[in-house]
Amino acid sequence: MLRLAILSGLLAIATVAWGQEAVGPVGAVLTLEQAVALALQNNRQVQNATLEVGKKTDQAAAARTSRLPAFNVYFLESYLLTPIEFTFPQGSLGTFPSTGPIPATDKTIRTDRHPATFVATQATQPLSQLYRLGLNVQLQEVGGAVAQEELRLQRQAVVHDVKQVYYGILQTLSNIEALDVTLQSYRELDRLVTDYVRQHKALKVDSLEVKTRLAKAEYDLLTLRHTLDSRQEQLNNLMGIDIGTAFRLTPVPDTAPDTMDQTAASARALAQRPEFKAAQLKVQQAEHDRRMKRAEYIPNLSLAFSYFSPVNADLVPKNITTVGVLLTWDVFDWGRKKQEVAEKSKTVAQARTSVSDTENTIRLDVRSRLRTVQEKAALIHVNQLSQEVAREKARLAMDKYTQQAALLQDVLQAQANLADADAKYQEGLLALWTARADLEKALGEEY
Repeated sequence: MLRLAILSGLLAIATVAWGQEAVGPVGAVLTLEQAVALALQNNRQVQNATLEVGKKTDQAAAARTSRLPAFNVYFLESYLLTPIEFTFPQGSLGTFPSTGPIPATDKTIRTDRHPATFVATQATQPLSQLYRLGLNVQLQEVGGAVAQEELRLQRQAVVHDVKQVYYGILQTLSNIEALDVTLQSYRELDRLVTDYVRQHKALKVDSLEVKTRLAKAEYDLLTLRHTLDSRQEQLNNLMGIDIGTAFRLTPVPDTAPDTMDQTAASARALAQRPEFKAAQLKVQQAEHDRRMKRAEYIPNLSLAFSYFSPVNADLVPKNITTVGVLLTWDVFDWGRKKQEVAEKSKTVAQARTSVSDTENTIRLDVRSRLRTVQEKAALIHVNQLSQEVAREKARLAMDKYTQQAALLQDVLQAQANLADADAKYQEGLLALWTARADLEKALGEEY
């Protein structure tokens, strides 16, 4: 009777174990919200994506400076390999009655071979190029907007990964709790069968079979604890903290979310998904790029100021200053610009096609995720009923065995069925949580 009371108590513990809060390793309590916040703050992929946004901002700022005047300084220090000669033929400077021809004879002036220093400065202000340069600024700004959407996409991916690992840890903890209860039942059954063998009420092979199942359960528990450690380390890595940090998790509700209309969900996803916004921005990028290429047909006209000074060169002016306009024009390019514009036009068409494709992909994704959540929620109810049936059968089988009204094989089969029902329930619960996370990601939720 004492053994019967103990076994009944253990089965009662198994009945209520699933409703208790999962307790993790000793350490600080970590909620799902806190895990997500830590990941968004410390995750390395998110940090790199944030830096990429900063880089795009810097590129846009640099592009704006190209519309301002450009200042260039040239300095040349050289040495003449051969002297410079200036020859003035007789009378090349004129012939006058009082002096005759100047020079009177051919005259050659030769410079000495010595180091020569030349300094030149130039300042140019783009004029006709301002249109193309303005387009480049807009192109860089759109690139920054695309990087911002890619940052949002990376944040959503990290949030999704954190949820998946968090849910996996909770499931592993629940499996460990359930297996602990199963181990207690097997240990008590092992003591009971061993006593029966001693009293010649059971065969030795029955005792060996129970011991085998007990050893298998202990091995499964070890495997689950290793899985738990790996998932905790993975979560720590996602949160950007030391992988050895210990924590305890809080449970999440296992009820199904409110049903959502497919049309409303699709509209919500299109308004929030960074992929769709990025696809739209890439159309703008392609259009700006094409307009920039077309602007190359416009001649480059700049206002130019220049100053040139041969510092220690003989026989040449020391200061030469000019101001005017500088025009450069690639008049004949063998059709290169035309072909490049045609290529950019095709890129625009590809970008617009990608928008439509992305929109349809998002709609299909949202609808599929909604159906999956509904299916997993319905399956949870089925698994709960199966679990209750298996638990009651295991209790009845144990009662009959203690009264020698059932075979040990019946008890072991009932225990195996209960373990299978428990596993299916936990798998279904994780599948529901995972489906929720997938739906939230499909909707473009930040959290």
